Amino acid sequence: MEVKSRMPGKVDAVNVKVGDAVKQGDVLLVLEAMKMKTPVPAPQNGTVKELKAEPGARVNAGAVLVVLE
Repeated sequence: MEVKSRMPGKVDAVNVKVGDAVKQGDVLLVLEAMKMKTPVPAPQNGTVKELKAEPGARVNAGAVLVVLE
């Protein structure tokens, strides 16, 4: 499953690494947009297969941030 950005912004923090097991609702990363920090939660339980964003990166709405399996 791909976790996508709902808004354009900057990746403020990445809280997981490849191989981490996550539960639904765990905060995968934090986006900053218009001086507001928005957590990006895991939509379901799974394992982080791939990280597509790193701290400081700018992302567009719809960009894939994390891939869960």
